Amino acid sequence: MPRTSPAVALDALVAGNKRFVSGIPEHPNQDAARRSELAPGQDPFAVILGCSDSRLAAEIIFDQGLGDLFVVRTAGHVVGAEVLGSVEYATNVLGARLVVVLGHDSCGAVAAARTAVEHGSTAGGFIRDVVERVTPSVLAARAAGLTADSEFVDEHIRHTVDLLLDRSRLLSQQVEAGEVAVVGLGYALAEGSARLVTARGIDDHVPALVEADIQGP
Repeated sequence: MPRTSPAVALDALVAGNKRFVSGIPEHPNQDAARRSELAPGQDPFAVILGCSDSRLAAEIIFDQGLGDLFVVRTAGHVVGAEVLGSVEYATNVLGARLVVVLGHDSCGAVAAARTAVEHGSTAGGFIRDVVERVTPSVLAARAAGLTADSEFVDEHIRHTVDLLLDRSRLLSQQVEAGEVAVVGLGYALAEGSARLVTARGIDDHVPALVEADIQGP
């Protein structure tokens, strides 16, 4: 995709997800010609910060191909310095116009953090670090009186979007300038559809349009 606006980039993901949900993916940009075209360099139109869950392969669920998406994945889409640097590299150096935080239902990291808060249990090794990074989202959801698993997942998606903008001055400046938008999407594992949870730096009319369209037919 030629360099475009954040809204057009989001439209491309919406359209790709609809094809995936409908069972008619196009599998674009996955041939030898595309591979050769990209050998000198990359030009992704969006950054996907997603959970590492094996069922959440961004290029597949958004029906994209080689060079289209710059994908960063961590358990529970937790954010550290490496993640921030990767996102900044994609938007500032590679010119990606959209950052997507991609969460999903039945997220193990959110469930583990919720269990830790509610029952005082702790995980071992570095898993504990992941759980601790998700814990603020769980605490915020509880403080807001939320109870459903989906509500906790959505709160964590919103928290990650806010965290990216709070911690990355470069990204927040790009959003303020209208150069980049950051959105949070929630993915339904069984249906294969994504829905809008939150959006920052994109036209007011776009979120409503996306929420209607991205869920598929």
